[in-house]
Formats: sequence, structure tokens, C-alpha cells
Amino acid sequence: MSKKLREFNISSSESEPFFYSFVKDEKGKIMSITLILVSITSVLSVYAFSNPEQKYKLMFIPFNIKHRKNQGYRFFSHLFIHADWMHLIFNMYVLYIFGELVESVFMNLDGAVNGHLNYLLLYFGGGLFATLIPFGRHKDNPNYLSLGASGAVSSLVFASIILAPNIEIGLIFLPKIPGYLFGILYIAFEYYMDKRGNSGIAHDAHIGGAIFGIVFVIATKFNQFQAFINYIVN
Repeated sequence: MSKKLREFNISSSESEPFFYSFVKDEKGKIMSITLILVSITSVLSVYAFSNPEQKYKLMFIPFNIKHRKNQGYRFFSHLFIHADWMHLIFNMYVLYIFGELVESVFMNLDGAVNGHLNYLLLYFGGGLFATLIPFGRHKDNPNYLSLGASGAVSSLVFASIILAPNIEIGLIFLPKIPGYLFGILYIAFEYYMDKRGNSGIAHDAHIGGAIFGIVFVIATKFNQFQAFINYIVN
């Protein structure tokens, strides 16, 4: 799949966005945006592991955003850092698997330029939307801090479920199950854990990312959503 992405060329009718000058290989072909996101996130996360002051500057801290100046960047910066190696490896693995799928589908449906733009809107939009519930809950709590790309990655997982209705998803120690069933169980589990509380995990952010992924696909790829519904019903 990644080879297919790297060999996707821009058609003559498409104008090239500015960031393409940074994501082309030596042959002028477009590299995988997913791999670029994985690479940048991994480098920054590893750097932050041994630089707690820099990690703090990038974390999502609702209190700082509301009560201090020029802190809005935290809505996005937290996507590029993680708590530890396990957190990083798991998120980057899921990002790679589902990100490559979504990126490939978007490029084939929308063309290289629009496909990549929609992909970036989905990823960063999902990351932003995932912070809205935590922000509303904790904007006056100076002790709340969070980090990681889980919300954005969650949007990719749920977009994948709709775009590839026959997909099967499994966890490390659990067998694969239909994607739509995994999605239902995932939302139910995250909702339960969020209500239970005290897990140290931003379950509300996971739910927010998932919702954004679903809404984004419905809004921009309604035919694919209809195909998903037909697949489930039939």
C-alpha cells in the first residue's frame, strides 16, 4: 500500500500545495504523509522523553489555554509527544496501519492534492475535536495535563471502518472481529471507562476523535458512508 502511495503523481489539472516541496522523493513522487507524521511524532516524542521542560511546553493544558496568553497552540502540539515508549509505539503502529489505508482511499477518490488535504484535515481536525470535551471539563483545573495522538488516531480508525466496511480489527491478544462491531465495542468501553474515571487516560478524547472521524467521512464521502450502511444491512 505504501508503495502505491509513493507512486501517486499529481495530475496536470491539480495545483501543487506549498508543502509538497517537502514531501517528494528524489524522483519527484509524493511520499506517504502517514509515514511523515509517524516520523515527526516519533522524533519529537523521543526528544521530549529526556527533556521534561520541552514536553511540558507541548502538552495539552486547558487551564493554560484559558488563563494564559498565546497558549492555543497546545490544541495541536500535544499530538506530537507521548508519555513513554509503550504509548508512542502503540499510537504510531495504529497510525501507520489505519493512516495508510485512509490516505490511500482519499488519494484514489479525490486525487493526490485534495486527497492529502482531506487526510490532513481529518487527522488534525480529529486531534482538535478530541480536545473539546477535556477542555470544557478541565479549563479551570490547573492540575489536568494530557498528551499523545490518540484522539487523532481514533479518527483514522473510525474513518477506516466506514471506508473499508469489510475490514477486520483485532487487538494483540484478541481475535479479529468485523470493524463495525469493533467500533461499537470501542465506544462502549471508552464511555464506560470515562464514567468510571481515575484511569489516567483521556477516554473522552478517544470518543471525540472517533466521533469526528465518523462525521468527517459522512460529510466528505457520503457515497462511501451509504456503501457502509448497505454492507451492514445486507
